[in-house]
Amino acid sequence: MGLLIRFMGILACVLASAGLQAQTDAARGYPSKPMRLIIPFAAGGGNDVVARVVAAKLGQNLGQPVIVENRPGNNGFIGAKLVVDAAADGYTMLMGPSGPIAISPAIFSKMPYSPLKDLAPVTMIGSYPLILVVSQSLQARTIAELVQYAKARPDKVNYGSTSATFQLASELFNLKTGTSFQHIPYKSSADFTTAAMTGEITIALADPPPAIGLIKSGKIRGLAVTSATRHPFWPEVPTMAEAGVPDMEVTIFMGLFLPAATPRAIVQRLRDEVARGIAEPDAREKLLALGIAPAGNQPDEFAKFLAEDSARWAAVARSANIKAD
Repeated sequence: MGLLIRFMGILACVLASAGLQAQTDAARGYPSKPMRLIIPFAAGGGNDVVARVVAAKLGQNLGQPVIVENRPGNNGFIGAKLVVDAAADGYTMLMGPSGPIAISPAIFSKMPYSPLKDLAPVTMIGSYPLILVVSQSLQARTIAELVQYAKARPDKVNYGSTSATFQLASELFNLKTGTSFQHIPYKSSADFTTAAMTGEITIALADPPPAIGLIKSGKIRGLAVTSATRHPFWPEVPTMAEAGVPDMEVTIFMGLFLPAATPRAIVQRLRDEVARGIAEPDAREKLLALGIAPAGNQPDEFAKFLAEDSARWAAVARSANIKAD
């Protein structure tokens, strides 16, 4: 029995060593050809802008072109599923925001993939709050006035959304304020932020990148941010809590993902290069200028965060009784 136990121990060590060697071999010479970075939303939105900053740095640091592909549709599921089904060799990556990764499972009973099982988290690229914006022509200059305006016109007010991220946040606003803004789908956050500017929709809970320029130029008005403290870009804009809407703190992330079976050595290589890239002064300044706080955590840290964030959104959806299907 002693010999058998010793043999099994030696066999386990050999197998573990072989596994590590296979991982190392998979990463040797990587990358040796152009790579694809899939964005599950249309061009022009916040995810698209950030993805292009990351792609430029990865291409520069890895010595291979990183081709950005926009694959919008079905709440981000089309682009995410493309990566889930791709070869697990590190050449097809996903720019994965909160929506199709952590929020959609909370409100969709059926999805074409399981975010926590079918994707390998590489690193969080950055995080940001949302800002509620309206047209300058709207007769509401505060959240209180907006709520009053909406309650007087329950069948005439609406909001824009591209994915579960914006939809759940907007429905949470409805829940907290007793309003009934109706959902209008768009292809990108740039599209629905512009729609708020023109008055095509009443409000937009927008990510910072498409909102920054429009607010600065005075084309739209920011009424509140979903962060715990005021945003450095808009110190005059109150938080939701300050504006009278408690428990409306929403922070969104952007992360890099690969197919689940991707060798760990490749996952780690990409994490290290992304973290190095977004820490470089020019990339960091670009992200901060977009209202995004750069991150760059380790894969295991990101995985832990994803599990916790998914559970939090599931609890929000349950308490608000929000379902998208």
